[in-house]
Amino acid sequence: MDPRTKQLAKLLVDYSVFVKPNEKVIISGGIEAQDFITVLYKEVILKGAHPILRVNLPGLTPFFYKYAKKHQIERFPEEWDYTVKKAQKYIGIITTANTKELTNADSKKIAAREKIIDPISDYIVNQKNKIRRCTVGFPCQALAQEAEMDLVEYENFVFNACLQDWKTLGKKMDKIKSKFKKNSQIHLIGENVDLKFLVHGDKAIADKGEENMPGGEIFMAPIRNSVNGWIKFEYPAIRSGKEVTDIELKFKDGKVIESKASKNHEFLKEMLNIDKNSSYLGEFGIGCNPKITKFTKELLYDEKIGGTIHLALGMAYRENGGGNDSALHWDIVKSMKKAKIIVDNRILQENGVWKI
Repeated sequence: MDPRTKQLAKLLVDYSVFVKPNEKVIISGGIEAQDFITVLYKEVILKGAHPILRVNLPGLTPFFYKYAKKHQIERFPEEWDYTVKKAQKYIGIITTANTKELTNADSKKIAAREKIIDPISDYIVNQKNKIRRCTVGFPCQALAQEAEMDLVEYENFVFNACLQDWKTLGKKMDKIKSKFKKNSQIHLIGENVDLKFLVHGDKAIADKGEENMPGGEIFMAPIRNSVNGWIKFEYPAIRSGKEVTDIELKFKDGKVIESKASKNHEFLKEMLNIDKNSSYLGEFGIGCNPKITKFTKELLYDEKIGGTIHLALGMAYRENGGGNDSALHWDIVKSMKKAKIIVDNRILQENGVWKI
């Protein structure tokens, strides 16, 4: 086993979710992360806590969306809900055997299912006083292929992005975060963007590897009705195995009033109409991880790329000040290498370079 697997497991257990004796710790991931799940399980046991395993197998999710009847799509998984609400910590591992397995799945079924299970997802991400969670990436062949790397290259990429000095990076991000105040006005202006909005800047969060591993972003909630202008995203947005490219959105008083995409526009429209709030923004984030410089088609890394921002359609995290509840939370990444981030009429970043 790669010794960095054990280092990453210890980092998660000791630092990200800081497991304590007698806590119940959910470890959720795919069979591709078997070695990682094994060492996480052992680390949790050594902490005197109680691991709860949830292992996903390849092929089951596309089978579900192909054959599940209406009553199966709409059934709330009360057993899983009970398990989550009895746990104190949650580690979710991102791997896959096939990044395209849901490409041909019915997007209406996917949207309907997301609405059903949203209360569980909302509890995990928004009830930090009851459950502490961290999402972590782990190297696997399918994600390496999507990133256009061989597996060894991808392993180096993932471990380098995660196993770094989070205390030092955290101080740098805190300095940037301090430039955002309550009701700060944001203006994104440049190539493919002219967008203005207000943010709950006093509730901005610097993710230092505690919300996600790797961390390396500053994120905050836009004030719901303040967003006006337009933006085009150069990077594709990927959700449920569907790749949506060349997304262009126009906002008026917070709401998306026009949308375009060169591929899978119908899926984009389905997501915008999941509920009454999915066409509003829930997050504005800025990438800050110096070890992530390449777009990989895995959002956990891509939203942390330096010189990028991301906007999330749908739910706003309550710790950010909330303001928009939705079953959707879909981050879309944009390069700012030819644009500016202006905060309260002062240039914070220009062409990807910080001005502080």
